[in-house]
Amino acid sequence: MFKVTPNPPETDPDFQAALEAEKLSEAADRALSHYFPPPHEKPAKRRKFQLFTVSPDIGTEALLANASEDLLSISAIAADLADGVEGSRRSVALALSRMADGVHLLVERALDHHEALAQAKV
Repeated sequence: MFKVTPNPPETDPDFQAALEAEKLSEAADRALSHYFPPPHEKPAKRRKFQLFTVSPDIGTEALLANASEDLLSISAIAADLADGVEGSRRSVALALSRMADGVHLLVERALDHHEALAQAKV
Protein backbone atom coordinates (compact mmCIF):
# COMPACT_ATOMS: atom_id res chain seq x y z
CA MET A 1 0.00 0.00 0.00
CA PHE A 2 1.36 3.40 -0.96
CA LYS A 3 1.17 6.36 1.46
CA VAL A 4 0.49 9.76 -0.02
CA THR A 5 2.13 11.68 2.83
CA PRO A 6 5.66 11.10 4.08
CA ASN A 7 6.15 9.52 7.46
CA PRO A 8 6.36 11.79 9.52
CA PRO A 9 4.95 14.70 7.56
CA GLU A 10 7.47 17.38 6.75
CA THR A 11 6.88 20.70 8.51
CA ASP A 12 8.48 24.06 8.20
CA PRO A 13 10.72 24.66 11.30
CA ASP A 14 10.00 28.40 11.19
CA PHE A 15 6.26 27.68 11.28
CA GLN A 16 6.70 25.34 14.27
CA ALA A 17 8.76 27.92 16.16
CA ALA A 18 6.20 30.65 15.45
CA LEU A 19 3.38 28.35 16.58
CA GLU A 20 5.19 27.48 19.82
CA ALA A 21 5.97 31.16 20.50
CA GLU A 22 2.31 32.04 19.96
CA LYS A 23 1.17 29.28 22.33
CA LEU A 24 3.68 30.40 24.97
CA SER A 25 2.53 33.99 24.63
CA GLU A 26 -1.14 32.99 25.02
CA ALA A 27 -0.33 30.86 28.08
CA ALA A 28 1.64 33.71 29.66
CA ASP A 29 -1.22 36.15 29.00
CA ARG A 30 -3.73 33.75 30.60
CA ALA A 31 -1.52 33.25 33.66
CA LEU A 32 -0.90 36.98 34.11
CA SER A 33 -4.57 37.88 33.73
CA HIS A 34 -5.50 35.16 36.23
CA TYR A 35 -3.05 36.18 38.94
CA PHE A 36 -2.97 39.91 38.21
CA PRO A 37 -6.42 41.00 37.03
CA PRO A 38 -6.82 44.64 36.00
CA PRO A 39 -7.59 46.90 39.00
CA HIS A 40 -11.13 47.65 37.81
CA GLU A 41 -12.00 43.94 37.57
CA LYS A 42 -12.51 41.85 40.67
CA PRO A 43 -12.45 38.07 40.53
CA ALA A 44 -15.98 36.69 40.22
CA LYS A 45 -15.51 33.92 42.75
CA ARG A 46 -13.11 33.13 45.53
CA ARG A 47 -10.45 30.47 45.33
CA LYS A 48 -11.72 27.01 46.14
CA PHE A 49 -8.95 26.23 48.62
CA GLN A 50 -9.71 29.18 50.91
CA LEU A 51 -10.61 27.68 54.28
CA PHE A 52 -11.45 30.77 56.29
CA THR A 53 -13.24 34.00 55.50
CA VAL A 54 -14.04 37.08 57.52
CA SER A 55 -17.69 37.95 57.70
CA PRO A 56 -18.29 41.18 55.77
CA ASP A 57 -20.61 42.60 58.45
CA ILE A 58 -17.98 42.67 61.23
CA GLY A 59 -16.99 46.21 62.16
CA THR A 60 -13.50 47.67 61.97
CA GLU A 61 -13.24 48.02 65.75
CA ALA A 62 -14.01 44.33 66.32
CA LEU A 63 -11.51 43.31 63.64
CA LEU A 64 -8.76 45.44 65.15
CA ALA A 65 -9.52 44.22 68.68
CA ASN A 66 -9.30 40.59 67.58
CA ALA A 67 -6.10 41.24 65.64
CA SER A 68 -4.61 42.88 68.72
CA GLU A 69 -5.45 39.90 70.92
CA ASP A 70 -4.08 37.45 68.34
CA LEU A 71 -0.83 39.39 68.12
CA LEU A 72 -0.46 39.28 71.90
CA SER A 73 -0.95 35.51 71.76
CA ILE A 74 1.65 35.12 69.02
CA SER A 75 4.11 37.21 70.99
CA ALA A 76 3.53 35.15 74.14
CA ILE A 77 4.00 31.87 72.26
CA ALA A 78 7.23 33.10 70.65
CA ALA A 79 8.58 34.43 73.96
CA ASP A 80 7.77 31.12 75.67
CA LEU A 81 9.49 29.26 72.85
CA ALA A 82 12.57 31.48 73.21
CA ASP A 83 12.88 30.45 76.86
CA GLY A 84 13.19 26.80 75.84
CA VAL A 85 15.83 27.04 73.09
CA GLU A 86 19.38 28.32 72.75
CA GLY A 87 21.55 29.99 70.13
CA SER A 88 20.18 31.18 66.81
CA ARG A 89 16.80 29.53 67.41
CA ARG A 90 16.38 31.69 70.50
CA SER A 91 17.25 34.79 68.48
CA VAL A 92 14.64 33.87 65.85
CA ALA A 93 11.96 33.25 68.48
CA LEU A 94 12.73 36.55 70.22
CA ALA A 95 12.67 38.36 66.88
CA LEU A 96 9.21 36.92 66.15
CA SER A 97 8.01 37.97 69.57
CA ARG A 98 9.32 41.51 69.10
CA MET A 99 7.88 41.76 65.60
CA ALA A 100 4.48 40.69 66.92
CA ASP A 101 4.81 43.30 69.69
CA GLY A 102 5.57 45.99 67.10
CA VAL A 103 2.62 45.04 64.92
CA HIS A 104 0.44 44.91 68.04
CA LEU A 105 1.38 48.52 68.76
CA LEU A 106 0.43 49.50 65.20
CA VAL A 107 -2.95 47.78 65.53
CA GLU A 108 -3.54 49.45 68.89
CA ARG A 109 -2.75 52.85 67.36
CA ALA A 110 -5.19 52.14 64.49
CA LEU A 111 -7.81 51.15 67.06
CA ASP A 112 -7.21 54.41 68.97
CA HIS A 113 -7.62 56.41 65.74
CA HIS A 114 -10.82 54.52 64.93
CA GLU A 115 -12.25 55.22 68.39
CA ALA A 116 -11.28 58.90 68.14
CA LEU A 117 -13.04 59.18 64.78
CA ALA A 118 -16.12 57.46 66.18
CA GLN A 119 -16.23 59.87 69.12
CA ALA A 120 -15.74 62.86 66.87
CA LYS A 121 -18.77 61.85 64.80
CA VAL A 122 -20.98 61.71 67.89
